[in-house]
Amino acid sequence: MSSNNKAWQIASPGKLVLADAGPRPSPGQHQVLVRIRAVSLNYRDLLCLDHSPNYPIKHKGDLVPCLDGAGEIEAVGEGSQWKVGDRVIIQPNTWLTGTDPRSFKLNETIGAGEIDGTLQQYMVWDDSRVFKAPDRMTFEEACTLYTAGVTAWYSLNYGAPKLQAGGSILTQGTGGVSCYAIQIAAAVGATVVATSSSDEKLEIAKKLGAKHLINYRKTPDWSAEVLEVTNGEGVDVVVEVVGGAGLLDSVKAARFGGRISVIGILSGDDTPVALTQPLLYGAKTLQACFGAGSKEMAIELSTFAEKHQLHPPIAQVFEFEEADKAMEALRTLSGVGKIVIRV
Repeated sequence: MSSNNKAWQIASPGKLVLADAGPRPSPGQHQVLVRIRAVSLNYRDLLCLDHSPNYPIKHKGDLVPCLDGAGEIEAVGEGSQWKVGDRVIIQPNTWLTGTDPRSFKLNETIGAGEIDGTLQQYMVWDDSRVFKAPDRMTFEEACTLYTAGVTAWYSLNYGAPKLQAGGSILTQGTGGVSCYAIQIAAAVGATVVATSSSDEKLEIAKKLGAKHLINYRKTPDWSAEVLEVTNGEGVDVVVEVVGGAGLLDSVKAARFGGRISVIGILSGDDTPVALTQPLLYGAKTLQACFGAGSKEMAIELSTFAEKHQLHPPIAQVFEFEEADKAMEALRTLSGVGKIVIRV
């Protein structure tokens, strides 16, 4: 095996190249050398790859992209709390504790700007910036836990009302965040109303734990259907990943005093203006959730996932040498769950 580190780098906007990143690095004091085993892709990675103006940070040349990764510790530095062989997940930003989103700093998140990301074979990382992977998850599953999983966890558990047994949530589609939200909510005994564009995907949502299924192509007035299946009340929390014109339907689907957790704009930023009345007269909260969450939240979810044996669905797995093809597949993702690169 080569003693050098291989990494995918952004050579120019839209172009990834596999490069020799130099000798395998060695951990310093309170650091670990992580052998990355799997990387999960996010829409943000495409924005960075393309140098899109929709991402607010300029990137250095030859940036190693991606922020999600899981692997095993191959070496430890002096004073490290970890041991060789530990299975860990990378904490990609410096938000380590608490629930205050003001602690999140976009320019200190890996895989963008000046900081190389996880799409490489080896990373030296601080002790405090990794956390334990659930024992029963594969590396391919574990690498999806931070961005997709913690975003869902944050959306459901931090804000009022929060997820609880006997409560209800609404999910949209079958992407990584929505799939995690369905599994988390079902595990605590909440009712899940799931929407999707296809009956086939809704059947998968049902297997993940959704109770009520709504095909929004067949039922354009889907917020009325949400009210119908919740006895006219609406849901406690909407995990809103679409945005745009559909945001008004999400507000309508929330109960009096409910919360709409906005985490995506998949349909574009064509937000309607007629939100004031349904928000005000329904005492509803519109809460933006950006940056996934803190390491503390990630550990909470990892522990929860281990206890409830969660297994997030994987849409497709690519080998490390096919990372450029994986990125292109992300542009037209039609499967359920996340695209993962096996390193």
